[in-house]
Amino acid sequence: MRTYLILVFSLLVSCTVLFSCQSLTDKQQSIQDSVEYLKLEHSYIEVRTMAHGLKVPWGMDYVNNRVLFTEIEGNVKELDLETGKVKTLLQLHDVFTRTTPGLLDIAIEKTEKKNPFVFINYTKKVDSAIVSSLVRYQYTGDTLINPKELLTVRGANGHNGSRLLIDKNNILYWATGDVANNKMAQDSTTLNGKVLRMTLDGSIPKDNPIPNSLVYAWGFRNIQGMAMNRLGNLFTAEHGDAIEDEINWVRPLHNYGWPLIEGGHDTEQEFAVARKTIMTEPMRAWTPVIAPAGLAYYNHSAIPEWQNALLLVTLKSQSLRVLTLNSDQHDVKQEHVFFTGRYGRLRAVLTLPNGDIFLSTSNRDWNPQPGFPKEYDDRIIRLRIHKKKVGTYLQEDTVGANHMMRNNGVLLYQNYCASCHKPDGKGVDRTFPSLVNSSTVKNMKQFSMLLLRGTTLKKEINGVRYEQDMASFSFLKDEELVSILNYVSKQFGNKKVTTVEELKNLRKKN
Repeated sequence: MRTYLILVFSLLVSCTVLFSCQSLTDKQQSIQDSVEYLKLEHSYIEVRTMAHGLKVPWGMDYVNNRVLFTEIEGNVKELDLETGKVKTLLQLHDVFTRTTPGLLDIAIEKTEKKNPFVFINYTKKVDSAIVSSLVRYQYTGDTLINPKELLTVRGANGHNGSRLLIDKNNILYWATGDVANNKMAQDSTTLNGKVLRMTLDGSIPKDNPIPNSLVYAWGFRNIQGMAMNRLGNLFTAEHGDAIEDEINWVRPLHNYGWPLIEGGHDTEQEFAVARKTIMTEPMRAWTPVIAPAGLAYYNHSAIPEWQNALLLVTLKSQSLRVLTLNSDQHDVKQEHVFFTGRYGRLRAVLTLPNGDIFLSTSNRDWNPQPGFPKEYDDRIIRLRIHKKKVGTYLQEDTVGANHMMRNNGVLLYQNYCASCHKPDGKGVDRTFPSLVNSSTVKNMKQFSMLLLRGTTLKKEINGVRYEQDMASFSFLKDEELVSILNYVSKQFGNKKVTTVEELKNLRKKN
C-alpha cells in the first residue's frame, strides 16, 4: 500500500511539473504569437515579437537569414529567422557594465563567404582604467572564433558612444563618445568624440581625409546611432546635453561643434564661434531632448510610405521616428512618430533586404521608464508589411507643441528632469541623486544656481559618490526655470518658492 501511495504521489508531482512547464511554454508562445497592427496612409504594418526575455539587446546586424545581436552584460546571440530560436554564440567575461557601458554594437562583414568577420565593441577595465575595445571575430554559423582586438580607445562610466557600421566596400566606421570630457571632441589628434574610418584589419585606408589618421570627422558628444544610405551618405544620431539632440549628415573633415556649439547656430556665442571655426549644423535637432538611439536607412518598396527615410528609435520619448529625406537626401523634410511609450525604451533598429524592420527594446537597462520592464522584456520586434486591412490597429502619434509646456512645472519637469531623477524625484540608485528632501533643493538660491550653471563636480551624497554631470538649464526662459524650481520644491523639498524677479537678479549677478 505504501509503495502504491508513493507511486501515485510521484505521478502527481510529475504531472504538476509537466503542466507547469507546458503552461510556461504556452505563455512564451503566446507572447511570441502576439501581433499588433499599425496603420499608415495606405499600408498596414504587422508588429510581432520575435524574441523576448532578453537583457538589453543593444546592437543588431543581419547575415544569412539570422539576426546577430548583443546583450549589454556580455552575450552575443543569434536569432534564427526561420525557426525563431535564439542561441548564445559568445559570452564575454571581461565586460565592464554599470549604467551605459557594456557590450554595445555589432557589425558583420559584407561578403558571400561562409565565415564572415563580425565586429563588436565593448567597455572593459585594463588595470584601473576603463577602455572601449574593438574586437574582430569570425562567424562559423554556430559560434564566434579567432578573436583579434583591433583598437582600444579611452572609455568612461558614460559617453562611450558607440555604433559600428560596415559599408558596401567593407570599410568600417566606428562612432566613439567623448567620454564626458569636453576637451576630447575638438582635438582631432585623439580618437574620442569622433567618427573613425578603417579597413577590416584595423588599418588606415589610403583615402582617409587625414593622412595616417583614423579620424574621419569630429566634434561629437555621444553618438548612439549610425546609418548609411544608398548614395553612401553617412548619418549619425547624437545625444545632446540638456538640449539639442541631433541627426547629422557626416562628411570627411567636418567639425560638428561639440562642446563649443550644440545643435544649430542660434545664439550670439555660437555665431561668434562659427565665425572663427567652420562648424557643421545638424540636419535635425530636438529640444526638449528625445534621447536618440539606433538609426537605419529605409528605401524598400515593401513600405512605400517610409521609402527614402531614416528610421530613428529613441529612449526618453520611447518612440520610432520616421524622418523622410528630401530628394538629394541631405535634409529631413518630414517627421512621423510611432509607438510612443507602447514598447518602452527602444535601443536599436535594423532593416533587412526583404523590407522587414527589426526593433529592440531597452527596458532592463539602468533607466527603465514608468511601467517598465514588463514581464517579457526585453524584446526584439519585427515590423512587416501586411497585405490585408485589419479591424483594430495603432496609428501615428500626435506630438504636442512645445509651447504647451511653458510655465507648466509638471510638464517641464517631465521633459527635462524626470528621465534622470524620475517622476517621483527619487533618482537612480548610485547614478542620479534623489531630489526628495535634498539639502540643495531646500536651499532655493543654491538650487537656482545649480540649474543656471550646471556642474561637473563629483559629489558624495549620503555616502554615495555621484559621477554624472549636471547640465546647465540656462537656455530656458526665466518663467520656465521658475516653474521647474517651484514644482520640485513643492513636490520634493520644503515648499519654498522663488519668483521670476529673483531669478533674473541671480542671472545678472552670475
